[in-house]
Amino acid sequence: MIFLIPLLALAALAAVPFFVGAYPLGLGIGILGYGVLATAWALFSGPTRYISLATVAFFGIGAYTVAVLADLMPYPLVLLCAALIGLVVALLVGLATLRLAGIYFVIFTFGLAELARQLVTYYEVNVTRTLGRYVFLPIGPEHIYWQLLGLLAVTLALAFWISRAKIGLALRVIGDDPVVASHLGIGITRTKLALFSLSAVVMTLAGAIQAPRWTYIEPSIVFNPTVSFLTVIMALLGGPNRLFGPLLGAVPLFLLFEWLSANFPNHYSIILGLLFIAIVFLLPNGVLAAWDKLTARFKNNEARA
Repeated sequence: MIFLIPLLALAALAAVPFFVGAYPLGLGIGILGYGVLATAWALFSGPTRYISLATVAFFGIGAYTVAVLADLMPYPLVLLCAALIGLVVALLVGLATLRLAGIYFVIFTFGLAELARQLVTYYEVNVTRTLGRYVFLPIGPEHIYWQLLGLLAVTLALAFWISRAKIGLALRVIGDDPVVASHLGIGITRTKLALFSLSAVVMTLAGAIQAPRWTYIEPSIVFNPTVSFLTVIMALLGGPNRLFGPLLGAVPLFLLFEWLSANFPNHYSIILGLLFIAIVFLLPNGVLAAWDKLTARFKNNEARA
């Protein structure tokens, strides 16, 4: 019975493209896309407390893989190749950087995203003699919506399983105190690398699935650093240590940012930065944690009365 509600909710969401127009469907794709990214980000960064800004690097890798291979092989095989490329890159990056912590890890992951953008730009300009690529696939907005919905369901299922598995407990210990984790015999680097890679593969698939949506792809579009910052803000707002926390943050913030970018295009980045600062200081553990704290305080006051 407990699994019936999620299945019914999934079925209801899957039916949305049959009842809405192009614009609402586009909003749904955006919400699902950022819901996947924020949930995937929280898989690793939630328990370890590592703030990663590499989201857009994997997102862009997935999109560009589709742009390059779409004419050479079937679409499902292209997605598989994108996932494998994302996995290889994540393993290489993780082995080199997961020994870092704090601000050093943040700076490196931000640099990684910029490095990926510059490398792709250099290759396109100097090797292929072009800056962008066209993606012509017989995939409509409704197909992208359903793929993202399925990916979100799988990601939430993984998050649920990890939170109750030994690896989830190990990650929480690592996030609380790496020294204690090492004394307990936890393979710190191995555990972090496994979750970082899993998170990166999901992000890569999110970019690959959305590639046909743009038709024309260039580095400035798919390697836009705003994607990384939005993902972090959404996850932090909802609560990165809650199963539905990142998704809860993704829904209202995506709608808010869509409105801001349309009405305040010249001040969009400033508002984004201020919102990020406000969330970090006012809601460090997310809305759900703040709500639980407020509810507990209200109950204690009632008990005392």
